[in-house]
Amino acid sequence: MSAHILLASGSEIRAQLLRQAAVPFEAEVARVDEAAIKAALLAEQASPRDIADALAEAKARKISVKRPGRLVLGCDQVLDFEGELLSKPKTPEEALSQLSAMRGKRHILLSAAVIYRDGEPIWRHVGQVRLRMHQCSDDYLSSYVTRNWHSIQHAVGAYKLEEEGVRLFSNIEGSYFNVLGLPLVELLNYLALQGVIDQ
Repeated sequence: MSAHILLASGSEIRAQLLRQAAVPFEAEVARVDEAAIKAALLAEQASPRDIADALAEAKARKISVKRPGRLVLGCDQVLDFEGELLSKPKTPEEALSQLSAMRGKRHILLSAAVIYRDGEPIWRHVGQVRLRMHQCSDDYLSSYVTRNWHSIQHAVGAYKLEEEGVRLFSNIEGSYFNVLGLPLVELLNYLALQGVIDQ
């Protein structure tokens, strides 16, 4: 069966989610300047939700213009902490600083997905998950970052719920798929309505 979807991403977790849901796809990494897009939107005081959506759209658009007729899926995830956008930590010290600031408080993960065809957007969704962190001790957070730095440097907020990061949280409201970076249920519903997958 030929792939119906082009995933404009090199994310292994998003590819794994599509594979496990038996969605035929191919992956093609979209080279976009995410830092420049974020900076421009932040300068305009765009909300974290709008930034997630714009980044997902930029990736889908980049591949779509080169692949006429194909459905191209762009995705992005950002973390909204009290209205501030948190990015992937650049150093263990930055990871510890982010986690220390968030402990005992709530933040929101925003998982955006946009589908393009022939250079035009035809579907979009931004999933939302609310998470509250435990009031973790300094010692635990420090040892957590040391143990997990190799993995968490690739994650917004410096944690992965599918790993030890789940121990950081007292409450999680929303879809686990959104935590992983893809609003999968909403995407599958759309693909089924379009006849791309059986339901």
